[in-house]
Amino acid sequence: MTADPADDTRTRILRAALDLFAEHGYQRTSLRQIGERLRLTKTAILYHFPTKENLLAALVEPLVVDLEALLDTAQTQPTERARWTVLEGWVDIMLAHRRPLGMLFHDIALIGRGDTYHRLIVIAMRANDLIAGPDAGRRERVRAVQAVASCSDPIVFFTDVSDEVLRADMLDGVRRLLTAPTADAAGPPDADPTGAAVGPAAAALAHASRPDAAPGGGAAARRRRPGRPPALGREQVEAARRMHAAGTHSVDAIAATLGVSRATVYRHLDGQ
Repeated sequence: MTADPADDTRTRILRAALDLFAEHGYQRTSLRQIGERLRLTKTAILYHFPTKENLLAALVEPLVVDLEALLDTAQTQPTERARWTVLEGWVDIMLAHRRPLGMLFHDIALIGRGDTYHRLIVIAMRANDLIAGPDAGRRERVRAVQAVASCSDPIVFFTDVSDEVLRADMLDGVRRLLTAPTADAAGPPDADPTGAAVGPAAAALAHASRPDAAPGGGAAARRRRPGRPPALGREQVEAARRMHAAGTHSVDAIAATLGVSRATVYRHLDGQ
């Protein structure tokens, strides 16, 4: 079956737009530049996409469709199962659309208040409701919003981390958030003031900011590189060893991915 030439041209325009938006940013890329890359006139581009905003919306559309389908599935499930269907599915969808999501992160607002914008707002509200559960109070609803952010934002900020490692870290973080004790309960040593558990990097940062964190008081604590945990958890050790055994990451890359020093990585690799 022969492909429709119009569909093929549309696909080529979208691919070129994605490349140019990633290279130069949405604002600094013109329809003329997209046409020049494809040897098409601006008029030919406008035939398929009347405005640059339409191009942006078309690039976001696959992500929106996948999220809507995920929420439709979760809507039919019991509360607890629906919650984790949304969270795990959300992470997988974000990873599947990793490149356009990262490129569009600062440009989503430019879609305006049209249909795509409205659908994204509805998606966010539905996801928050499913994660919080029925009759949720303020604290549960706040954590639901935080959970969605936990399953989205790292995609943009950790572009050098593999899908496998980032997925494990994101789901670990959101589980810690949603299973943390309440503020009325005694929190673990690595809990924040609200009682929500935090990861090793945040715990290390909080520890380093205390005047008594190291011999010599605050000066010694401030010399520690903030956000860098002194050790790795079991899952991080396993991830580091997998990356090293696969030969896909150098020790420097593993250290940067996990947020620790090279010495910490070597210590755990030597213990294999």
